[in-house]
Amino acid sequence: MDNYQQQIALELQFWKLEVMRKPSLMGNIATKVQGKINSYIPQKVHDAITATIKQMVKAVLFGSEITSSNLSPEEMSMLHKEALVKAKIDTYCKTGAAEGGVTGAGGFLMSLADFPILIAIKIKMLYEIAALYGYDASDFRERLYILHIFQLAFSSKTGSQKVLTQMENWNDKLFLLPENGDQFDWQTFQQQYRDYIDLAKLAQMLPVVGAAVGAVANYQLIKKLGKTAMMSYRMRKLSNEIIS
Repeated sequence: MDNYQQQIALELQFWKLEVMRKPSLMGNIATKVQGKINSYIPQKVHDAITATIKQMVKAVLFGSEITSSNLSPEEMSMLHKEALVKAKIDTYCKTGAAEGGVTGAGGFLMSLADFPILIAIKIKMLYEIAALYGYDASDFRERLYILHIFQLAFSSKTGSQKVLTQMENWNDKLFLLPENGDQFDWQTFQQQYRDYIDLAKLAQMLPVVGAAVGAVANYQLIKKLGKTAMMSYRMRKLSNEIIS
């Protein structure tokens, strides 16, 4: 390994330790607050949101044609690849912030529209990150890995730890993967994602502050997803010793 590879291997270890750390007191309190907020929301609203999340993710992730990159990742060093990945993440953070600001300023109905738009932005970013790391997202199994990255970023502490364990040594588990998206555990996925983003997105629906909240929330959500994607692909590369 060169110096950069040693650096990212160390960063990866610290990140994994952080993911596997026990939930903090504040984290437990936040979970209880989230549960309390959810109890005040009519079940019909919950059902509508979770159905939207499930259908949007399935449609975007498994129904979209992938636009192949003109780049040749195998010809780039890891340092070069990650410089491009970081630039992509920054671009998508700004795009998401702009979109969140517009929908947040539009009130309740516009804020509801932000859910599917934001999902599409996030998954498109993950496609491009996968390509930069040298993975072909037109392969169904690669789309499943992208789905796991999405789930890892937006789950509870316990949920994230479970997903991380599933993702380790991914290439050794390829033959165990489901043959289609319907076999994925959508119930857990949509519940975890909805609970993770509910508080920020509900605040986006408030008058006056909605635009600012929407912009900041989207920026931070996409930034977190981008970092999770980087660490996930680093983990995969390092586990197979194919960093180039």
